[in-house]
Formats: sequence, structure tokens, C-alpha cells
Amino acid sequence: MYAVIKTGGKQYRVKEGDLLEIEKLGAEKGQKINFVGTPVVENAVVRAEVVENYKGDKVLIFKKKRRKQYRRTKGHRQELTKVRIEKIHPDTKLVPEDDLRVEALPVRTAAPKVETPAKKAPKPAVKKAAQPKAAPKKKTEAKPTAKPKKKVKE
Repeated sequence: MYAVIKTGGKQYRVKEGDLLEIEKLGAEKGQKINFVGTPVVENAVVRAEVVENYKGDKVLIFKKKRRKQYRRTKGHRQELTKVRIEKIHPDTKLVPEDDLRVEALPVRTAAPKVETPAKKAPKPAVKKAAQPKAAPKKKTEAKPTAKPKKKVKE
């Protein structure tokens, strides 16, 4: 039997005994978690155990614009959780209570807002008195200079 679970914005086809690398969950090593099939399959539960939390391989991000001397390189390592699928329960009515009682994953909440002292209003900008601009210099036309004529031999 297999099941399709959704976590981290992705769907995975799993069966009992599978090792699965998914995006980081807020669970510790050895903790049991349940994936519930509520939106698709009512009353279905997939039970899994967290094997380890780790960072994946580095992915390089490279940007370049040719002939403009522009190059940027960045790296990213995704935090992952490896889980082992223990049991697939197609109907929670038939599931033993112990399988349903697992540690709940901590819900991520926004950090509490730290009150900062009120900022002072910025001082109004004082404009300097406008100074008259200097008149542009008049261009005087240069008289063409007479070039000496070449003497022609006779």
C-alpha cells in the first residue's frame, strides 16, 4: 500500500519503510509525527519517525551580464529532515490510540514585536537662499587667421 503526503509545498508518494528527505520540520531526532490526509482522503494518517535533521548540499547561484563586468556568486544550503515512514493508516477509526497520540509539532509563530522608542520627527529641511547664477560667458567668434600663401615657382 502507498500514500501521497504533502509537506513543504511538495507531494511525495510513500510506502511503509521508505526513507524520505523533506524540508525541515520543527521536530527533534527520534520524534514521531503524523501526516494527516484531511484535504484529500478523510481520516487517513501516515505515521513517520524523524531520523535526522541536516543541511543539504550547497547550491550555487551565479549571475552574469556579458561584457559589463558584472558577476555575482551566492550559495544556499537547504535545511532538511530525513524521516522513515512507519505505518500508513487508511482510516483513523481503526487506528490504535497510541498511534494517534504523538508529540505535536511546534507551530511556528512570528517573533514577538519588540517595542522601540518613538522616533523623533525629522527636522524640516531649511532651504538656502537662492543665489543668482553667474551669467554665461559670451562666446566671441574667432576671426579666421590668414594662412601665408605658398609661393609658386615660375
